Amino acid sequence: MKIMAIDYGDARTGLAICDKTEFLVKPLPQIEEKSMMKVVDKIAQAAETYSAEMLVLGLPRNMDGTEGARAQKSRKLAAILEQKVKIPIKMWDERSTTVTAAGILTENGIFGKKRKGMLDSVSATVILDSFLAWRKNHPEE
Repeated sequence: MKIMAIDYGDARTGLAICDKTEFLVKPLPQIEEKSMMKVVDKIAQAAETYSAEMLVLGLPRNMDGTEGARAQKSRKLAAILEQKVKIPIKMWDERSTTVTAAGILTENGIFGKKRKGMLDSVSATVILDSFLAWRKNHPEE
């Protein structure tokens, strides 16, 4: 199943997609947009362009597992997206994904403007990798 992950942010939203085998994951161009409604439109467009069959939206929980304002924004985005796309949407814990993504970029010598232009999509890749690993061990869900 082709699954697209979303790392929603106030100014940039990262996207990543896997192939039908759920083995290969690649980052997609990030969305540079502040308006939630425009982000929804661009996510819906990307989902259609890449033939996504499911969306996995990062849920930014606090380290103690509670949800703050950022998580509520992500839940609001999911609710609006559900009206726009007719594919399943799963919320996925994204704690520490940005730190992991930053580490990946550092290891690959990517800094400055180039890093800023990739960080959110690499974070979406980390979210999708995590979700796919879980899904592999929970095929019934």
